[in-house]
Amino acid sequence: MFTLLNPFALLALLGLLVPVAIHLWNRRPGREVAVGSLRWLAAGANRRLRNLKLEQVWLLLLRAALLAVLALAVAEPVWRQLQPASRGQVLLSPEVLGTPAFTALRPTIDSLRRRGYVVRWLAAEFARVPRGTWRADSAVRRGGSPNGVVMGSDQPERFAWARVRQAADVFPGQPLFVVTSAAVRNFQGIHPPLPAAVTWQMLPNSVVKIWLQAAALHRDSLQLLLGQSDETRTSFRLVSVARPQPGAQLRVAGLPPLQFENGATGSLLKPLGAAEDSLANPELTIPVRTQPLRVVIYATAGYASDARYLRAGLRAAAVGLPVPLALTTTAQIPVSTMPADWLFWLSDAPLPAAWRTAAGKGTKIWQETRGAGVADTATLATNEAEAAAVAVFRRDDITPMKTARPLWTDGQGRPVLTRQAQDAGAIYQLHTRLNPAWSELGDDPTLPARLLALLQPALTDDLPSAEAALDQALATHDQRTLDPTQLFGGNATPTKTSPPAPPAFRVTDLRPWLVLAAGLLFLLERLLARRREVRILSSPLL
Repeated sequence: MFTLLNPFALLALLGLLVPVAIHLWNRRPGREVAVGSLRWLAAGANRRLRNLKLEQVWLLLLRAALLAVLALAVAEPVWRQLQPASRGQVLLSPEVLGTPAFTALRPTIDSLRRRGYVVRWLAAEFARVPRGTWRADSAVRRGGSPNGVVMGSDQPERFAWARVRQAADVFPGQPLFVVTSAAVRNFQGIHPPLPAAVTWQMLPNSVVKIWLQAAALHRDSLQLLLGQSDETRTSFRLVSVARPQPGAQLRVAGLPPLQFENGATGSLLKPLGAAEDSLANPELTIPVRTQPLRVVIYATAGYASDARYLRAGLRAAAVGLPVPLALTTTAQIPVSTMPADWLFWLSDAPLPAAWRTAAGKGTKIWQETRGAGVADTATLATNEAEAAAVAVFRRDDITPMKTARPLWTDGQGRPVLTRQAQDAGAIYQLHTRLNPAWSELGDDPTLPARLLALLQPALTDDLPSAEAALDQALATHDQRTLDPTQLFGGNATPTKTSPPAPPAFRVTDLRPWLVLAAGLLFLLERLLARRREVRILSSPLL
């Protein structure tokens, strides 16, 4: 379909009057005629002036066509061709296979397949789901099907947001129907905006996981810190049992039978029947701590308010610790030789090199933003349905290192608290402050719970090399689900089919061709004009 993007430029066609006027008033030079008397010359000239008529019609048409082509080029003509309706894509996360919710959704996906949709894995390269895999019973194990067809990796896509954004670029103009679990662990990283052609179906999760997070001996009792995660929250509770004898069995509701043993590095708990090399698996073997948790807060005068909020939060979090909390607050720079599990460094001064060395040996260090920071308007991301919004008013402008893992993020996916591993220890960087002028974190009722998640005695106190495995193990326990309104910033419902995309057109710009045609017309016009001049000059005089 021929379309003009700038139709008002056609007013330039009025320029066609110029060559017409030139041809009407451009008189041909008269011939020299030898006559015997001059009395006939004046009358002949007057008749010629009164006889206005078009001459050299082809030359006139060429010049008019040249102007018309140039005027049309200024009007920005394009050729719009309707593209055939493209089929859509179903992006399927492998972890949802075999779940009851996916079984209920299969008829919907089958309906899309009949309409031309292609079922692909929500993973790198977006490989197509084999037909044999799709036909297999949805209740089979995710690792394979009865006929031996491999159903793909059962590892979920941890950065589902970014992967769907990538799919929108790989399949432009095509509607996407995304099926994933609603688990929060699948929505890590930055959350880029998604196009309107994305329909995201999050499947509910009814699994409740209970695990042993830490254990400690306190007087004549064994303190067990149990973690529990469901679709609404992840929480911890402290259970106290009588101190068992070495080799004794321990039974706790929700956990497999445990055995209390004395190892080379201290006491430990491990499931019955675990292999002797289970020390390399922190999810199976739990070291039993016997020392209190030593925490030091160093705060200068400018951070006195931060220290007050932090001290209150730590004392409240201590209720959930399996070991006593030994808390020390000081305005003097503590020496690195002081035994400490945690150092909260609240100062504009840089962290001394000695304490960085201590971090590599097992001490965990908390730092807040230094300097004035920059103004910001953000809300701390939370998955608690009843939790109040926690605003962040100021933050630093430092880009975290790529190896730093975000623990707290805001609603835009930007890190608020990051963790940088340092051999046996770690450095935690808070990209804002607890000061009320910076954020509402200090008044947040969930701050003790957030601190408790950090203070829990690491299961790898004696196994530093297993810390990455610990992080992965704890991530698998997380069963919290994402609020569906957060998928599209609260402006769309993912379970609702998105409106059909407008028809796509392929647009071809015709201006280059018109400019080429104008050049050819100009050359032809110059050629005819030159031939006319040569013919006039070579005409014999009578």
